[in-house]
Amino acid sequence: MDGGERGAEKARGFSVFETAIGHCAIAWTDDAIAGAQLPEHDEPATRTRMQRRFPGVPEAPPPDHALEAIEAIRALLNGEPRDLSGVALEMDGVAEFDARVYDLTRMIAPGTTLTYGEVAARLGDKTLSRAVGQALGKNPFAPIVPCHRVVASDGKMHGFSAPGGVAVKLRMLRNEGWRANEPTLFD
Repeated sequence: MDGGERGAEKARGFSVFETAIGHCAIAWTDDAIAGAQLPEHDEPATRTRMQRRFPGVPEAPPPDHALEAIEAIRALLNGEPRDLSGVALEMDGVAEFDARVYDLTRMIAPGTTLTYGEVAARLGDKTLSRAVGQALGKNPFAPIVPCHRVVASDGKMHGFSAPGGVAVKLRMLRNEGWRANEPTLFD
């Protein structure tokens, strides 16, 4: 299971939904999001991934708070600026350090990036960049926790654990208006 095991036990349902980058999924508790999933290679694979992450949790029509999160995710992945930082997350079972990384990552504005080292420094210890990467690698709430907005210190797009890898990360960033190394009038 992708982090948040106790939160997964509280899940009441999940739903698979279409976005500009493929079929995503979301699981919910009575008042928060228990998990979110970026697309696998097709809709059945995304559904299967959610069934593994949330065993015994039924696929169901989403309640209002989950429907609002779905619509915000769709808009974000369609390139509309959306702030998902207000979406309530079920953090039971998420390690304290990981929760701090997720909270900080949620503050990165759409279309902008921070490096793993910058996130670590904002957490109080710049030597924790590898731990930041590990926490984001098991992010159970993507894209609500926008791990795609964290990049390597050289600014390059290295491994991204979501299906589609770096290509999906770049597409998500570009959908948000991010531009890498654009020439200026002075170049």
